[in-house]
Amino acid sequence: MRRWRVDGTEELFRHPWLRLERQALVAADERREALVIDAPDWVNVVPMLADGRVVLVRQWRYGIAAPTLEIPGGLVDAGEDHAAAAARELGEETGYRAKSWRRLGLLHPNPAILSNRISTWLATDLEPPADPVGPHGVEGEEIAVETAPLADVPRLIREGRITHSLVVAAFYLLGLELP
Repeated sequence: MRRWRVDGTEELFRHPWLRLERQALVAADERREALVIDAPDWVNVVPMLADGRVVLVRQWRYGIAAPTLEIPGGLVDAGEDHAAAAARELGEETGYRAKSWRRLGLLHPNPAILSNRISTWLATDLEPPADPVGPHGVEGEEIAVETAPLADVPRLIREGRITHSLVVAAFYLLGLELP
C-alpha cells in the first residue's frame, strides 16, 4: 500500500468547529485530491450511577432534524486535555460531577474524511447536580437528562432509540471492560 503525502492544502471553509480542506496528494508519480474535514478532538462520557443506571441526554440534532438519546460529550477546546474536556462536558450537559474516571478508548470517528479523534470515558462515583431539573447545556443546546439501567442499553440500541454511532461505539468499549 502506498503512503500518500500531502503536497498542498486549500482551505475551502472555516467555522469555529471545523475547517474544510482540499488536499493535493502525491504517491510515487500519481496525484489525487481529497476533501478533509479538520475538526477538534471530541470526548464521550459514560456516566454510571451507583445503582447501575447510566445518565443519558436527549438533545436536538440539526443534522437529522430530530432529538437523539445519547451520552454526554462534545468538543475538546484548544489547549484542553481529553480528561478535562470529559469532566467539563459531563458537568455542562448533566450537572453531575464524577470522582472517578477511566478512559475506555480512543477512536477515529470517520477517518475517510475527518482528521480528529474521540476519547470515551467512564465516569463513576457521581455527585448529583445542584439543580436536577436544569436547564442543561451551553451555547444554545437544549438538553434533557434521563437515566436508564445499563442492562437496557442493548435493547435501546436494537429498537433504534439510541442511534448515534459514536454512542453505540462508547457502549461497545464499555462492554469490553465489564466482566
